[in-house]
Amino acid sequence: MGLISTTKETKSSGRGMGLLLVFFPDHTDVSPSSSSSSPATTLFRTRSSRLLLSKAQSTISICILLLLLTLFLFTLSTFEPSSGFPAVSHRRFLLTRDVVPRTTRGVINNRNRNRFALQGMGTLFLRGTKRMHDLIVAHIASDTTEEDLRLFVRLLHRSGVTSRSDVVLLSNSKRFDGLIEEENHSFLKLVDLCRNSNQTDSNDTSEPIWGKKTHRASNETESLTHGSVVGFDVAELDPENSLSGFMDHVPIALRRWACYPMLLGRVRRSFKHVMLVDAKTSLFLADPLTRIRNRSPETVLFFSKHKKTSEVNPAVMIGGARGIRRLSSAMHTEIVRATMQQQRKKKSSASESVVLSQLVGNVHMTKGFEVVGPSESIAEASSLAELRTRNSAASSIKEHDIIQRGNILAAAIMKRICSASQLDSSVYSYC
Repeated sequence: MGLISTTKETKSSGRGMGLLLVFFPDHTDVSPSSSSSSPATTLFRTRSSRLLLSKAQSTISICILLLLLTLFLFTLSTFEPSSGFPAVSHRRFLLTRDVVPRTTRGVINNRNRNRFALQGMGTLFLRGTKRMHDLIVAHIASDTTEEDLRLFVRLLHRSGVTSRSDVVLLSNSKRFDGLIEEENHSFLKLVDLCRNSNQTDSNDTSEPIWGKKTHRASNETESLTHGSVVGFDVAELDPENSLSGFMDHVPIALRRWACYPMLLGRVRRSFKHVMLVDAKTSLFLADPLTRIRNRSPETVLFFSKHKKTSEVNPAVMIGGARGIRRLSSAMHTEIVRATMQQQRKKKSSASESVVLSQLVGNVHMTKGFEVVGPSESIAEASSLAELRTRNSAASSIKEHDIIQRGNILAAAIMKRICSASQLDSSVYSYC
């Protein structure tokens, strides 16, 4: 604001002094056109902000709607279809599978029909009498015959190992379901006959982990205990066939290593000791798990393939549950590494025994578990005189708990088992 003073002459008194005050604003005057455009600009900006906010809200609403629609469709895809058509993918197979076992010679165990073994997977062939702390996982090779598997299951029960262990049979076919049920049915007959002749109360009331739990009567007696027998398809435990991207044909001897992490991971708090065994080449005479029960959970016991070699035998491995689980993960990785290395060299894939031997000899790959052996080989039965049955008095391999089949004939062994006692021949239908 400015101040200007001037002098003014009057008529009466002549010259005089006066003050004229003129006030100026601090800023220049705004023209009418600019003053009228300011509200319009403000209004335009307000409308633009509202329009942008509306578009943002619409975009967010559409995204939320798409998310809800995706979740809804995903939820619908997990329900079991009612049309009765078989599912195509392995993941759907886990949810829609209806287990109806095949019968052999008319033998059906109705208690095991339509029973899942574990969390919607597997087949419960035989429910155990109590919770076991040891687990035997036997893989069934594709070229295994019915005669081979029948001998394995029968000697498995007769050896007494199932009195302290649950058994998992891992295969890629359902063609043996009836055979397994028949052998379990015969075994239960023997158990019932022995139980009726010598009943004693059991203080162990723990429930088995496989299948739906049942409540036993408080006055029920259990003089003889046995574990559960369950079966899994490799497609259930390895639905993506994770090794198929590295080799054209994945045999079950290699694919089983991709199945163990899921299986053992789901039951990691249920078992203390685990045994991995080949059902085609191995025969039980006693309980091999006694070798490992006093060792640490990280211990894994390996056997040599032959007496005078350090090559690891992949048919039998025993260890603590933690050690076997870590071994399976390391072996899965080693199979992939060895296969890629062989492909770069344009060579054929390395055998399971070679890959396992390389793993055991690598100190960096075995940090997660304790390696014991291989310093001992598994005896091979080459004649009937070397096979110990329950009633045989003398045997050259009577100190062994597990043997490899060798050149012995399964049919001849079966005949010897059936002729061992009248009780056996009356129970077993296949003699």
